[in-house]
Amino acid sequence: MELEHLKWRYAVKRYDTNSQLTDEQKTHIKESIRLTPSSLGLQPFKVFEITSKNVKESLKEACFKQPQIVEADMVLVFASYTEMTNEHIEGHIQNTATIRNQELSQLEAFKNGITGFVSKLSQEELKFWTSKQTYIALGMAIAECARIGIDSTPMEGFNGEKVNEILNLNEQNLECSIILTVGKRNEEEDFLATLPKVRKSMEALFEEI
Repeated sequence: MELEHLKWRYAVKRYDTNSQLTDEQKTHIKESIRLTPSSLGLQPFKVFEITSKNVKESLKEACFKQPQIVEADMVLVFASYTEMTNEHIEGHIQNTATIRNQELSQLEAFKNGITGFVSKLSQEELKFWTSKQTYIALGMAIAECARIGIDSTPMEGFNGEKVNEILNLNEQNLECSIILTVGKRNEEEDFLATLPKVRKSMEALFEEI
């Protein structure tokens, strides 16, 4: 098995502003996120695709002026839910019943299990749990981008409160968890483009017990 695409990728610092993704590529990336696994299948997050230049400029300021926000062709903001209401759970159960052609009564135990799990979480525990789900989706998107030869950058360097304000996330019971920029690397401007990937050795990273 070859992993050349994972050896090829890195967290791009500068993007080629003259290069654009196709609609098919953008849809492919979003579909990889939609298909990602999540705890209980709830997908307790929403992803905002930022296309407005003005919003990108505002986000750049909230991201400590990192150029990827305005240079990348695709900017995705992963926002996790800060509350998990009965409406969320009911929606998931109804969607499951519809897709799998099941009666709602067949999913009653599943629904009760979800409700019981969520009800035991404090708000901070719930926010931590939902934010972790976005990282699963992020990993899937990064790996899939690399597999089809597209560059990406996961970004944690931002002022969360400012990003939430710019996108009106708090009003939707959401908060920014992670940002992913996608496009084509600018090898002439990016100092990382030609440097070897730095990772721990297999021996240092893994321990068999």
